[in-house]
Amino acid sequence: MRAFQLVGWRRPLELRDVPVPEPGPGQVLVKVAGAGACHSDLHIMEAPGPPPGLATELPFTLGHENAGWVERLGPGVTGFTPGEPVIVYGCWGCGVCANCRQGRENYCQTLGGQGPGLGGGHDGGMAEYLLVPGPRYLIPLGTLDPRQAAPLSDAGLTSYHAVKRSLHLLGPGSTAVVIGAGGLGQMTIQILRALTTATTVVAVDTDAGKLETARHMGADEALPSGDDAIACIKDLTGQQGAELVLDMVGIDPTLRMAAQVARVLGHLTIVGLGGGALPVDFTSPPHECSVASPYWGTLPELMEVITLAQQQKIGMLVEHFPLEHAHEAYQLLHDGKIHGRAVITPHA
Repeated sequence: MRAFQLVGWRRPLELRDVPVPEPGPGQVLVKVAGAGACHSDLHIMEAPGPPPGLATELPFTLGHENAGWVERLGPGVTGFTPGEPVIVYGCWGCGVCANCRQGRENYCQTLGGQGPGLGGGHDGGMAEYLLVPGPRYLIPLGTLDPRQAAPLSDAGLTSYHAVKRSLHLLGPGSTAVVIGAGGLGQMTIQILRALTTATTVVAVDTDAGKLETARHMGADEALPSGDDAIACIKDLTGQQGAELVLDMVGIDPTLRMAAQVARVLGHLTIVGLGGGALPVDFTSPPHECSVASPYWGTLPELMEVITLAQQQKIGMLVEHFPLEHAHEAYQLLHDGKIHGRAVITPHA
């Protein structure tokens, strides 16, 4: 089979021929329909060596947002049938620690608090087939197209988890600010609309096209990034700031903005992996504003995300690329020219 692999640090990825994995006891082989291209892949591709917490041997296959069809069941596996459409939960923990027992494999205690994820220690889904270590990581998609659904396993799940932890703040008259209206931000806006009814949702971005998409996704306000956006958010909130600020970018300028538009006793949630630093002193962020950097989401939450998608409450804008054009997809992602999520389709 063909696989899109990292063969050396700071070297171009290669499309290589590798053997099709044979599922052993308890394992499942999935025929990949779609594998989402994510900014975190770019961080791995551009790293001078294994990022912290990423223990892997080269070469390995990228791709942690995956959906497809069950191809073969290993000995002892029940509950699924060949040809069934499924989405793959991407955090593979030990399965036995307290967090994993609760479905929080994204915070596996054995692995130091977070699962390494697909494409980061385990071969991912930028290939024609993906070997999954157990059926507990598969969720049936029902009538959802796995080519469209693949980004729900990260972009959808990460956004959902980031919003859900702050729902108690989002009552009538509340405000949620989403900084960055790319794939993650667009999904976050939809989830806010699906889970809250009386929250004003504000999108901020530097790209006019993404702001227009944010409006279509349900944002009440879509503001070009800068000092005027900060002033507008302050005016919208009676100079108090927003109850929830979600930074989907995570670079120095967006984190400075996040600190300025958050409110006392609010939540400032850093989702983006831009590598910036949040300015922190006695008055910034505001007093008792909680700062968190959630990682992915839980397995039960992915089931909830799939339900929302099946109910047509959320959906990802998707651009499809065949496996041989994966380089092009990542270049467009690097240049900020993907307006939703790039999905690699090995069997298109």
